[in-house]
Amino acid sequence: MAAKGYHLTTFGCQMNEHDSERMKGMLEALGYTQRAERSEADLILFNTCSIRESADSRFIAHLGEAKRLKGEDPERVVGVGGCWAQSVKEEVFRRFPFVDVAFGPGQIHRLAEFLTSDSLTAQGYFEFEDLSGHLPTKREREFQGWLQISQGCNCVCAYCIVPSTRGREVSRDPEEVVAEASALAADGVSELTLLGQNVNSYGRDLGERRLSFAELLARVDAVEGIERLRYTSPHPKDMKEDVVRAHVELPSLCEHIHLPLQSGSSAVLKRMRRTYNRERYMERVALIREHLPDCALTTDVIVGFPGETEEDFAETLEVVDEVGYDSAFTFIFSPRRGTLAAEMPDQLPHPLKSERMGRLVELVQRRARERSERFVGRTMEVLVEGPSRNDPARLRGRTRHNKTVNFDGTARPGELVEVEITGSTSTTLSGQERLLSRV
Repeated sequence: MAAKGYHLTTFGCQMNEHDSERMKGMLEALGYTQRAERSEADLILFNTCSIRESADSRFIAHLGEAKRLKGEDPERVVGVGGCWAQSVKEEVFRRFPFVDVAFGPGQIHRLAEFLTSDSLTAQGYFEFEDLSGHLPTKREREFQGWLQISQGCNCVCAYCIVPSTRGREVSRDPEEVVAEASALAADGVSELTLLGQNVNSYGRDLGERRLSFAELLARVDAVEGIERLRYTSPHPKDMKEDVVRAHVELPSLCEHIHLPLQSGSSAVLKRMRRTYNRERYMERVALIREHLPDCALTTDVIVGFPGETEEDFAETLEVVDEVGYDSAFTFIFSPRRGTLAAEMPDQLPHPLKSERMGRLVELVQRRARERSERFVGRTMEVLVEGPSRNDPARLRGRTRHNKTVNFDGTARPGELVEVEITGSTSTTLSGQERLLSRV
């Protein structure tokens, strides 16, 4: 009998990508094989996001196709996991009666339990009881890996639903983290990204086993075979000098820091409950620039938070212009059910938010384009990821600064090569592989 097939669609952040790799590894350990099309799958899965309204609506559209396919073959199993499932746990089966299994981010392992049980009834699993680090994994690229160091968040940002979908912050034991890093390196991973909702606060709940995030970075840096080390996401309130200095002192730690801004207005930041103001944020930027003048800085910005005035937005533009980010993720505010911001007065009309977004994106791209120009003429170390998306005759890779490079060359995916940078845009670099390369 042919092996059962699965099709998995992932929405949202890097944590979700990591969770999906665990789901794939777990399913293949159960004998399932991945299918390219939903119509070919016995198990249709969605790993959902609930941060932004756009992710919700895209997911609902995909779920409609799953309903149709389930109607054609009632034996098909439809599963919904992730943050959206957690956020609507009380009503998921009522709203979508064709869904067979739903589970939150802390319950990925229960999917295997459901699939191997004799249960004929829909099941929901929503307790915050587990990290997925012990599950098998199927990586998108064998040389790049995610490593979850914590789950959940203790912050109470007014717009954010994460604490209610992923629970309170729980740090993994440092010995377990280092052991997984070593196992990943032995399995061919050379670029490793540490994941957490707030990586800087790692270890505060570990008691006698407590290790600071900077100390954890040093432990992982020492793992043989890890050529590049990254992390996401930090919180500006916890970005201390020891972490910044780690970027200077640890050979594998890349010259890239993602420092979410959200707003350049101290008044808006206070309503967001971000626990820092504009001045404190700029002090963190100055600290990074002092120790790492060439560091790539990226950020997140929310446009149109309730009560945001034109003066508030102008302050955001000032910060974006002053910092000069290498790139930015920009979002129009959308209220999330169950958050403080959803109930706030002075909700802004969508046309105004869209108009402000246009001005912000124009500035972000102009400053990013100016920042990219500093790489032209330099020879950069590039980790080859595969063929260029726009021109398969060329290669695509990424620098330590996390800049995408499209270049001419003959290297294989997973190789580290030297590339002479000959051109730049706001988002990408272009170049030519140097003849001498190193693996």
